[in-house]
Amino acid sequence: MKFDYDIYSDRCPTRAVLDRIADKWALLILDRLALGPTRFNVLRRDITGISQKVLSQTLKLLERDGLISRTAYPTVPVTVEYALTPLGENLTEAVAAFAHWAESNMEAIRKAQLAYDRRERRSDAGVTPKASR
Repeated sequence: MKFDYDIYSDRCPTRAVLDRIADKWALLILDRLALGPTRFNVLRRDITGISQKVLSQTLKLLERDGLISRTAYPTVPVTVEYALTPLGENLTEAVAAFAHWAESNMEAIRKAQLAYDRRERRSDAGVTPKASR
């Protein structure tokens, strides 16, 4: 299949989209919005560790890319709700699989990291691992 864009080209605009959707905050926001339309403060409360500034910036970028919509309701103060667009819904299935893959495989990842760190410490100390001898 031939596409009009080449993701492997450094000038391809798809690189910016990949940067956005590969960002941990964007992944978490999209996955959270899969549950339904949500207000800003609910997102901030549910996605612990994200600052107000980063949440606001990420929401704007996701809206610009057409992945989420922002609806303001004429209340006092104004109520703003964020929701996935059809394009965002299309992406969210893959995003959810990616995000939850990390959850379900974290123990195997941690074991691999510990094994790697042990090998590196031995290597740094001048000890050759048995498998390399």
